[in-house]
Amino acid sequence: MTRFVTKLAAATAAVALASVPGLASAQTTQAVDEKTGPVSFANVASVRIGNPGSLITETQRSPLTPGQSKLSPDRTVVPRDDGEKNTFGDKWAVNLGRFGAQSPFPPGIASRDHNVLAALQQTTVPTAVAESNYALLDNGRGGAKPADNTVLVLEGAKSAVDCSSPSKATSSTSVGKIWVRDETGALKPSGASGVDVKGLKLGPPSVIKNENIGKDETTSDLTVSRVTAFDQLIRQDGWRDGDVTAVAGWKVDIVTHVRDDAGKDLREARTTLVLGGVSCSIPKNFVAKPAGGTGPGAAPEQPAVPGTVPAGGIPPQAGDSTRTVVGLGLLGGGIVIGAAAMLLFRRRKPVPVREK
Repeated sequence: MTRFVTKLAAATAAVALASVPGLASAQTTQAVDEKTGPVSFANVASVRIGNPGSLITETQRSPLTPGQSKLSPDRTVVPRDDGEKNTFGDKWAVNLGRFGAQSPFPPGIASRDHNVLAALQQTTVPTAVAESNYALLDNGRGGAKPADNTVLVLEGAKSAVDCSSPSKATSSTSVGKIWVRDETGALKPSGASGVDVKGLKLGPPSVIKNENIGKDETTSDLTVSRVTAFDQLIRQDGWRDGDVTAVAGWKVDIVTHVRDDAGKDLREARTTLVLGGVSCSIPKNFVAKPAGGTGPGAAPEQPAVPGTVPAGGIPPQAGDSTRTVVGLGLLGGGIVIGAAAMLLFRRRKPVPVREK
């Protein structure tokens, strides 16, 4: 299935190229190798519910010739439809920076569009960046306004990678402020290097039928840390590494202790989010071309055809190693947009909490 979708995506891109006037000359540009050449990826937000179920939003892949693939600004929240809610659950939501009349962020944080792109520079150096404000909402709190339900905010989050040479592959993950709702119910700044909180008033992302949850007794342990390894990214099969790989992003691990009104443990829910996950990879013998473009990831005179990674994920099917990708990337306006993953959530047995 994955191989078929990949070939179909390539065919779709080829048809789109042929249908746009003035792009024929771009095909004469020497393309990098699709399977082993320099490449970068960028993803705004992905979620793993239990293991191995996951929801992976649109992933940008650098083009095969100089240019960039950028996430559409229309992606403003996760989950955004019923299909994604079936995977993520219907209680949590992640705002990606842009909002309407009611803000999910603390006062003073303005609405903004994210900047999530994967690029191949004129020198064939792959780069990627993800910049945004993120807000995690627990709508199970029942607040009157979105901000009343916000439990975690990453203000001014940025992750970036640059693979200039085998000896110079760099990554950076930064944030202006991390806000967490404390035991008094107030949303307060908690530093900018990471967070490790026990007993947070945060319910599970979804509720099981006929489950009698005690809202005051249910708590979560939350850890926010930097992505430091390729395997920490939540990704689909098309997102690959190389001989030399740099990664960046923010990882949010949440263990929810679901209890009834009497404080009796009902179950444990584990959730991992990766916000602004990016990577770049190059072969061990990679040598960048001489500089001469107009800047990192600058579009060439003739647009390049982006490679696409369809949105999708790994369905939670025990005993089956097959990975099914749902959705097909769309080409248009210099932006690659994938359809959202629609996966199943399966209740898991409790797993012991590992203390840090």
